[in-house]
Amino acid sequence: MIERVRGWLRAHMSSPRDAAGLAAFRVFIGVLGTISALRFLHYGWVDALFVTPRFHFKYWFAPFVEPLSRTGMVTVFWIIAASGLLIALGLCYRLAIVTFLLAFSYVQLIDVTNYLNHYYLLSLLALLMTCMPLGQVYGLDGWLSARQNGLRPRTTLPGWCVAILRLQIAVVYTYAGVAKLTGDWLVHAQPLSIWLSARTSLPLVGPLLAEPWAPLAMSWLGCAFDLTIVCWLSWRKTRPWAFAALVMFHALTRHLFPIGMFPFIMVASASVLFEPGWPRRWLPLPAATAWAKRPTSGPRLALGGAALALFALVQVLAPLRTFAYGGDVHWHEQGMRFSWRVMVREKNASVTYLVDDLRSGRTVEVSPRAYLDARQEREFATQPDLIAQLARHIARERSGKTGSPVRVRAEVLANLNGRRATLLLDPNVDLANTHESIAPAPWILPIPEGQPSLLRASR
Repeated sequence: MIERVRGWLRAHMSSPRDAAGLAAFRVFIGVLGTISALRFLHYGWVDALFVTPRFHFKYWFAPFVEPLSRTGMVTVFWIIAASGLLIALGLCYRLAIVTFLLAFSYVQLIDVTNYLNHYYLLSLLALLMTCMPLGQVYGLDGWLSARQNGLRPRTTLPGWCVAILRLQIAVVYTYAGVAKLTGDWLVHAQPLSIWLSARTSLPLVGPLLAEPWAPLAMSWLGCAFDLTIVCWLSWRKTRPWAFAALVMFHALTRHLFPIGMFPFIMVASASVLFEPGWPRRWLPLPAATAWAKRPTSGPRLALGGAALALFALVQVLAPLRTFAYGGDVHWHEQGMRFSWRVMVREKNASVTYLVDDLRSGRTVEVSPRAYLDARQEREFATQPDLIAQLARHIARERSGKTGSPVRVRAEVLANLNGRRATLLLDPNVDLANTHESIAPAPWILPIPEGQPSLLRASR
């Protein structure tokens, strides 16, 4: 039985598939990557996010990543824009996609407070695309190669190219839906109730959002959408209606909330769930024919299959780590990143550091604003690991200046989804003595008892 399943899987993954759909996907991702980079350059976000800040929060697995000079950072974004354009054209594709992956991932790793789910997704898609010869299918690389060798351009790709991309998109939507299976979301309609109350003045939809039932209805519809949209898009009979619903869903969220490129990336990514040759309905493309090439050697095929299986396993299991910590992940934030918990909490906090000089016994209050800009302060204040990271930096700086050992504590008042503000961290713990780790942090206090506020307060 196992051998039969293995044989079927091997045949399914290696069988040729029409590459027209993946060629369109390549164009979408390349164009969106270019637009994203140009937006950073146009709106001055390169300076605001990478040049002006005096302190950058590090990922525990990449503490060595540092920003370049202003000229260097601007150059990096022009490289991203240029490589995105080459990806879309399918020209110098291998070099372009690797360059895009490295440059785009680099800027995402500079500061944790810049983390966005859709940019993490874009890095993952680029990683997968480095393994696929997408420039050879309906791209300039394929056209030039065919013209030089007197052969027909390639029109098919092995089935695994489609399968792994479909899995990645399915993971995103499924875990986004799982994150909404909470009492806050389904019973109390939070945080949508809070957010929508600030949108009631919008034309057309504003009066509808003011209705008492609107937040709860949208909460349930949003959860159902995330949990089922992949199935509806994968089924041919429901695909047109599902895609129309997907476009309307992301257009509405784009209209209501400032979420940048997220809707565009998700709409473009959904195309991998269509039948592989879907662009042929509108474009006169050459017929898809099997690509003649030497069979891949056994060891190489096994290695490639193992790499794909490992990637899939990590993507499926990594978001589940949130449940290993217990408690409410939206409160303690452990396992929050890289788990596709998209727009599921309204959380605000204020942080005051207390620096105790262990030699003199004096205690000094330190504001985070001495180290951070307003955006960083707003983002870091709700994330305990970042609060501890800045505390360690403050301790090193103060000890270096005074030559005296110090202890750094933090008074952090936070509220989640309309609950009353309460202490997020134990104010007696020396955060300077903590370490970067994925282990549970005992100095994070449990979420206070009580339900989220039902008041539709302004954000």
